[in-house]
Amino acid sequence: MDLSNAQWRKSTRSGTSGGDCVEVADNLPGVVLVRDTKNRDGGTLNFTPQTWGAFVDFAKKH
Repeated sequence: MDLSNAQWRKSTRSGTSGGDCVEVADNLPGVVLVRDTKNRDGGTLNFTPQTWGAFVDFAKKH
């Protein structure tokens, strides 16, 4: 999968200090990517948009 066009953004819930953040790229067709800002080359989690949406909805409720 070519990730070169991924547009990464930090979670709006992430603080600006400490670096304990995740980044999400949801601009590619059919996939949502998640990575650790402290280790951007350490791997990327791939989710379908439906699975990612379900996770976000669940997180908002809890």
